[in-house]
Amino acid sequence: MARSTKYIFVTGGVISSLGKGISAAAIGALLESRGLRVNFLKLDPYINVDPGTMNPLQHGEVYVTEDGAETDMDLGHYERFTHTRTRQANNCTAGRIYYRVITKERHGDYLGGTVQVIPHITDEIQLVFTEGSQDCDVAIIETGGTVGDIESLPFLEAIRQFRGKQNRGDVLNIHVTLVPYIKTADELKTKPSQHSVAALRQIGIQPDILLCRGERDLPLDIRRKLALFCNVPEDCIFGARDVESIYMMPTYFHSQNLDGKICELLNIWSKDPDLEPWEHICDTIRNPSKEVRIALVGKYVKLHESYKSLIEALNHGGYANDCKVCLDYIDSEELESMNEGEIEDVLGNADGILVPGGFGVRGTEGKIRAIEYARTHNVPFFGICLGMQMALVEYARHVCGWSDANSSEFYPDTPHPVIHLMASQEIVTEKGGTMRLGAYPCCLADGSHAREIYGKREISERHRHRYEVNAALRPELEKAGILFSGTSPDDTLVELFELPGHPWYIATQFHPEYQSKPTAAHPLFASFIQAAILQQTKNGMRIGSGT
Repeated sequence: MARSTKYIFVTGGVISSLGKGISAAAIGALLESRGLRVNFLKLDPYINVDPGTMNPLQHGEVYVTEDGAETDMDLGHYERFTHTRTRQANNCTAGRIYYRVITKERHGDYLGGTVQVIPHITDEIQLVFTEGSQDCDVAIIETGGTVGDIESLPFLEAIRQFRGKQNRGDVLNIHVTLVPYIKTADELKTKPSQHSVAALRQIGIQPDILLCRGERDLPLDIRRKLALFCNVPEDCIFGARDVESIYMMPTYFHSQNLDGKICELLNIWSKDPDLEPWEHICDTIRNPSKEVRIALVGKYVKLHESYKSLIEALNHGGYANDCKVCLDYIDSEELESMNEGEIEDVLGNADGILVPGGFGVRGTEGKIRAIEYARTHNVPFFGICLGMQMALVEYARHVCGWSDANSSEFYPDTPHPVIHLMASQEIVTEKGGTMRLGAYPCCLADGSHAREIYGKREISERHRHRYEVNAALRPELEKAGILFSGTSPDDTLVELFELPGHPWYIATQFHPEYQSKPTAAHPLFASFIQAAILQQTKNGMRIGSGT
């Protein structure tokens, strides 16, 4: 018998970045801990078809699903907090909705009728609700933007219509809003939340639950005031205060019985929640026995959310080692003009150096300098995607003696293109969705460090890149000491290389951070942090929380 899916819609008001994605993910974690199967859908109001061509400094990271979809970063939160495996159907933008409707109109699907926002756009959005919510007990659907944005109106109207078509008790509206603390008045203010709920009700949506984001817990008088003016029962108003780590949100919400209230309103019978894994993570975060410092050398460091999955994966690696990970964000472009002494000042305190992915030539020479420092100073090094490619360029220049080595992406006429486009990739007419995207298999070499870390020969990891290692130059690079320890099953594509004899030096073409969870750290990140701890010990530094 087909599952009868319950729907939770998560909206936000007052300002952006209130934590709708974290709230949705934490709710999913709580419901999953009760034995329920959850799925997610993120609705984004921008006109881009997907975030794949958007600047990370504007939008944050692009998260890649196993089926190769370039999606919003909130899908990463969903996967890290639950066992859900997201796909293209779990993220939909206004651009994709309009693209689908216009395509249907061009095909004549509307039989010559006038195509309008209502009902055609809103009907298409509702179709997406069901497409992205198959085979689950509870579908959690998050709407990007804030109530009152023009761009969000079609999505909110679709939510209003959808609720009217469902059985009573099958749909729940959760509204995340702001209750700011005004220091000079020493007061929590409810007016922003009142206005936000009023705007939502004008659209025709009455929230069932309020999640109130702020610096402090909500006292009883504030809950009563919100209940009175927002027409929400007092026991349906929950705090969402700032916490030390996002991974404390499941236990924090559970302490207020948010999951119990959700199950009550949706008429769901479930087992008692098993929160032991989350309680263990909270304890590890609060009481680490060790601390390491990692230098993250990238070109988008001015917005940390550009590397959200990467940062979280490093934290997960820390949890696996009972260790706090402190990050130094280093702009690779600034390294390019530094002398050796300045490089030492910037990188000398790092217990490990990580160079992440990126696009374009800007900052690549700085990445190469950081990689050279890690290699020559025996500092644990982790290169990912473009970081892997620049690591190969660095080795080719300074060990093989090919001073002109580079990627043909940046210098097409280089005599030593260690990174290049394969013949099948050379004709690309569009930017979006034309890379090697999603999960691909990889075979690890016997006796390699990578094989030891993974504990198995065959793995699958996610990709987001267009350029590849030049197979024609592989023999000479191998003679110079590089071990290409991970390749595609047919051995045509390099997926990973390492340097034997170095304390920890691994560079991957794929993005391992996408498969890391707080309760199950990716093995490469766990091993990298372990190596950083050993590096700290070798340097004779004191290890302990707060050092």
